Amino acid sequence: MTTRRYAQFFFRRGEACLAPTRSTASRIEHHSIPLLSHARPLFVTLKYLLSAATIALALSAFGVIAAPASASAEKLRVGKAVAEAFSFAPLDIGMRKGIFARHGLEIESVAFTGDARMQQAMASDSIDIALGSGPAMAFIVKGSPVKAVAAMAGPPLLMAIVVRPDGAKTVAELKGRKISVSTAGSLTYWLVSETSRRQGWGPKGIEIAPMGAMPGQIAAMKRGDIDGAIMDVGNAFELEKKGEGRILVSFTDITDFHIHVIFATDKLIAEHPRLVRAFLKGWFETIAVMRGNKEETVAIAAEVTSKDEDVTARVYDVIMPMFSDTGKFNPDALATLAKSYVELQLLPAEPEMAKLYTEEFLPK
Repeated sequence: MTTRRYAQFFFRRGEACLAPTRSTASRIEHHSIPLLSHARPLFVTLKYLLSAATIALALSAFGVIAAPASASAEKLRVGKAVAEAFSFAPLDIGMRKGIFARHGLEIESVAFTGDARMQQAMASDSIDIALGSGPAMAFIVKGSPVKAVAAMAGPPLLMAIVVRPDGAKTVAELKGRKISVSTAGSLTYWLVSETSRRQGWGPKGIEIAPMGAMPGQIAAMKRGDIDGAIMDVGNAFELEKKGEGRILVSFTDITDFHIHVIFATDKLIAEHPRLVRAFLKGWFETIAVMRGNKEETVAIAAEVTSKDEDVTARVYDVIMPMFSDTGKFNPDALATLAKSYVELQLLPAEPEMAKLYTEEFLPK
């Protein structure tokens, strides 16, 4: 003899649940129900269960009930060189859209205050994947246990040197002035040095001040402690909107370059290569979604970067062209990076760049 409990479908704080009613629970406590002789009650029970499942699925589709994470999802710790840059927003967008989850990944996002600190985190096995800069590939030559696994973005369209409204009016006026960057050896450090070199002053014609997170740099610029700061265009547009800053230098003329690179630790590559492949598939699927959905991309990115949507929409238009759709490395861009390591005195000689990256894990 088999006992069946009648199911009641109800809502509590927006969640759908199944539970036995008080009355049916008391009845089945004293009576067993023969499976065949009580076909109608059993039919009603199954009807309730199927209706509940159908409604739950419908609610999930409309976002009332969140779909449960896959039991087989594997955690991947992913670092962002800075928290507020639009260029790292694809990670958040891919997470919110469930793109990484579809590839069996549970992403733990960790933000840093520059490439150097993020590379230290990879060396200490605190993160598995890093969204960093092309210049940070020099850390591999110095012994960082990582490898570049994808060229994330090309020209440095993201960055700009910003000065106070009453600051320098031309690039020529930056000679000997103090410009802040995130950390030594970072992308921002290289771009300021490259600006100096292109003016004929050598890589140190502009005084460079590593200052960590952007809020501190902006505060220092407002106080007059520094003459300007290099930052992502989102922050630059916002300062211009408030009348607190002015873009002096953009980097649209630097074409052969990899502004951003995706790194994986040697440990992850050796022990879990399929996770590297899964992450890159999710990343480039996210880029495709962003290209085809500006409005939704801007809405999410504005929240992630704490910027107004009108500012973020301007950033979208400027930055989206720099993202790679394939992750393949450009030989000319790699040559520019190799040269920059010597110019910045990060390395004594240009490294053999082929040893610093691999395209083995890129989507086919």
